[in-house]
Amino acid sequence: MSSTKESAFESNIEAHLLFHGWHSLAPATYDRKAGVFGEEVVAFVKESQPKAWQQLVTRHGGEATAREKFLKVVVDALDHRGTMSVLRSPVKDSGVSVRLCFFKPASGLNEEQTGRYAANRLGVVRQLHHSESNPSDSVDMTLVVNGIPVATAELKNPLTRQTVENAMAQYRTDRNPNDLIFRARTLVHFAVDPHRVAMTTKLAREATVFLPFDQGSDGAGNTGTAGNPAVRSGYQTAYLWEQVWQRDAWLDLLGSFIHVEGDRTLFPRFHQWHAVRSILDATYRDGAGVDRLVQHSAGSGKSNTIAWTAHALSRLHGADDAPIFDKVVVITDRKVLDRQLQDTVAGLEHTPGTIVRIDENSAQLKEALEGHAARVIITTLQKFPVVAELAAKDAADGETKGVVGRRFAVIVDEAHSSSSGDSVAKLKKVLGSGDHDAELEAAAEAEQAAYDASVDAADEALFASARHRGKQKNLSFFAFTATPKPKTLDTFGQVGADGHKRPFHTYSMRQAIAEGFILDVLANYTTYGVYYKLANAHPRNDPEMESGKGRAALARFASLHPYALDAKAEVIIEHFRQKTAGKIDGQAKAMVVTRSRLHAVRTQAALAAYIAKKGYDQGERPLRTLVAFSGSLVDPEAPEAPAVTETSINGFSEGQLPKKFHGPEYQVLVVAEKYQTGFDEPLLHTMYVDKKLSGVAAVQTLSRLNRTHPGKEDTFVLDFANSADEIKAAFEPFFEESFSTPTEPNVLATMEHDLMSAGVLSMPEMEATVGALLSEDPALQSVLYANLEPAVGRFAALEEEKAEEFRRTLEHFCRAYAFVAQVMPWADTDWERLFLYGRLLLLELPPGENSPMPQISKSVQLTHLRIAVTSEAAIELAGSDEPGVALPGEGKGALTEPMLDKLSALISAMNDKYGADLGEADKVWVDQQWVVVKEDDEMREVALNNDRSQFEMVLEQKVKDLLIDRHDKNGVLFDLFFSNPDFQVSLVRYLAGTYDEFRKESMA
Repeated sequence: MSSTKESAFESNIEAHLLFHGWHSLAPATYDRKAGVFGEEVVAFVKESQPKAWQQLVTRHGGEATAREKFLKVVVDALDHRGTMSVLRSPVKDSGVSVRLCFFKPASGLNEEQTGRYAANRLGVVRQLHHSESNPSDSVDMTLVVNGIPVATAELKNPLTRQTVENAMAQYRTDRNPNDLIFRARTLVHFAVDPHRVAMTTKLAREATVFLPFDQGSDGAGNTGTAGNPAVRSGYQTAYLWEQVWQRDAWLDLLGSFIHVEGDRTLFPRFHQWHAVRSILDATYRDGAGVDRLVQHSAGSGKSNTIAWTAHALSRLHGADDAPIFDKVVVITDRKVLDRQLQDTVAGLEHTPGTIVRIDENSAQLKEALEGHAARVIITTLQKFPVVAELAAKDAADGETKGVVGRRFAVIVDEAHSSSSGDSVAKLKKVLGSGDHDAELEAAAEAEQAAYDASVDAADEALFASARHRGKQKNLSFFAFTATPKPKTLDTFGQVGADGHKRPFHTYSMRQAIAEGFILDVLANYTTYGVYYKLANAHPRNDPEMESGKGRAALARFASLHPYALDAKAEVIIEHFRQKTAGKIDGQAKAMVVTRSRLHAVRTQAALAAYIAKKGYDQGERPLRTLVAFSGSLVDPEAPEAPAVTETSINGFSEGQLPKKFHGPEYQVLVVAEKYQTGFDEPLLHTMYVDKKLSGVAAVQTLSRLNRTHPGKEDTFVLDFANSADEIKAAFEPFFEESFSTPTEPNVLATMEHDLMSAGVLSMPEMEATVGALLSEDPALQSVLYANLEPAVGRFAALEEEKAEEFRRTLEHFCRAYAFVAQVMPWADTDWERLFLYGRLLLLELPPGENSPMPQISKSVQLTHLRIAVTSEAAIELAGSDEPGVALPGEGKGALTEPMLDKLSALISAMNDKYGADLGEADKVWVDQQWVVVKEDDEMREVALNNDRSQFEMVLEQKVKDLLIDRHDKNGVLFDLFFSNPDFQVSLVRYLAGTYDEFRKESMA
């Protein structure tokens, strides 16, 4: 039956291509030695560049000679420069420049360029006998551009028991990578069957790496996973020849996507190519002024997608053949992206000065924005407030603002951290026209027209300030993130048929895991419970404190207790040695995530001490640790000691840490905030979590593990602080496509009413303050203070409860307005005035009565401790079916009144929560004895009148006596001490620390 044969699949693909502008080439016309279709090369040059060809004929003395010598020039250039360079840049023969391909001009204004583009000859060859090493060897399908082979495909038919896996195996085993067509001509190779597509850019026999080139679906209605969607008719993989190999799309891919660096060819994965093409199509249709959100998971190649998008948008022309954007501004804080973006775009763009990275000052950014040469500008968001000040100074000096009338595409990397606040408002002020989005404007047209008419000259600056916060007609934001928060979705997302805000394009975490581009960090997840009991060290002193802060202080005390730190250090180091050290061919690394800088410093010290005690820092493969935290730290328990820094502990600069950690010398990195986002270390295999994680922070932190690496087959998380259910809840909103409920701007109205009726604010004072502020005249600074001080006085006269309620409401209003103003379809000068005035007033209000976290380390004693496994299983994700909310509680936050409680009651509550099942075996006897020794007058006298070694001799007998007295209550500890000399020495040395305290007290 011919319908089940592989040749039928091959014929159907070819028929589609021939019908849509490709033409068939005979296999016999291929020159195996030259690696080109010579007649096709010449035919293209003759048609597209007849004058150049005639010059060659004249200079070479005839058609035949010209053909022979020109083809040699082409072959030499291909061998020397590579296929991509020859397609993009001319070759020169006898002083005549000839192009081997013409890419679609940005506009249709140049008829000659349009004609040359139409002259491109795209050919398809079936069963090409290509091999010089095996003459009978043939490849199913070869794609040719102007006589140069650029791609091959092996096609398989499951009806003959052959699948895409067989196609990949055929490339690995039957194709000789040293054959010219594979070694130095074609750029990509596709393995195809009716259901799946894979591709590779380099054949290396068994080491050949194929990547999925699928749309993302398992064919059973589950989108966002590996595979392709089910179809009612045709092939599931028809998108390959109908979309990717479509004539214009294929030439665009060759001209604007493929990046060659040395022997490495970067070819986009399907979702990257589709995202960029979708952005271009939608922007061509809608023009400037429409924002779009791209949710692409870690492992998606987001940096390259941003690079391709930036390059494409900088060249995009509308139906009127005019550029849609004057400039593309890429906002990033990642140096890696800066370099990658420049390298990728530079591989596609040859005009010097069109790509500018602002790595100096804001004046450089202002110059690039106002100039004409730079088309793609890479910078940070933090530079825009300074640019706004420089622009205001120019305006005051009568200079024309250089960006007026221009349209900008703003690409934001990691949009959730760069989508709100003053810096974005300043960016909009610098780049924006002040005109709202056309669609939103139409929706509020009647109201806005009436409102505009009511704005008098005195309110113009305030009105302009408000309008600059919203969507602008001349600005299009393209926001990229793997983990869009509800605020990010509300700001940049599109409203779907269900009324929810969704991303414009999605490549989900689920699909990235299914396709093998990242590892599933939740597949091996173990949680530990930390159980403890506390006691009041001074029962007669039972202070009262705020309940929430008191509990936090008790939990912090327990987590920082040396006994707890030592116990966790033992778990971490022994787990690393037994389970992690041998992973990734013995190169595996681990990260310990702590809750504060103090925790990081003490945890690293505990780990290092345990390693040294066990001798693990010796031998052929010594175990060593590093610590990472910002700034300097003074230990609150030893304020007289010098401050420590990351550099002082590690012994080298912060900038060296990533390289040092990647090398063989260090295996464990302890962090506090640093390296929990944007840190790409593929050797990182295991994470020990000792910090509460939720939402985006949980996903970003644990995702440090998901990078793939040869030999890295899995990851592991050991979590001391979070339950499996808590981590599952954090990940599910980002597992598939995220979505949120649009925010109702009227949430601000209630807060505005409460603030204006509280008896603190005065409209004349607010108007005077905001007028002076917006004038940006330094001489008017005194006006600000003069009109803030009366409000401060009225605030101070309020009852304490009402004053704190006013402060909280004003804080919530300012936070909420900074976000909501970006999505409002109108500008409200009342809210803008209250926001501008309120932010200044908050700085002037006297501090509240909120007490700092109480210092209880001298008042509390740890009596029991146990660390035990609570769960060992993969955390299975299903995706969230609940929309996110940008402003929970309508932006008001928690309004519960702080409760006061006695320290003893708080200790009792904490013991009920964390120590209900603890018994004698969990008693922290060792640390209790520190207190016993410190209160022993005899030991004090020994310390004051003898050296340390004599003190330790007396202490050893004291410890033995204490243990004998306690033998009936703790036989395990008794046996351990008298049967284990190492433990005996360690215990005595630990308690000998009291010697220093005795002598220090005597000198005080």
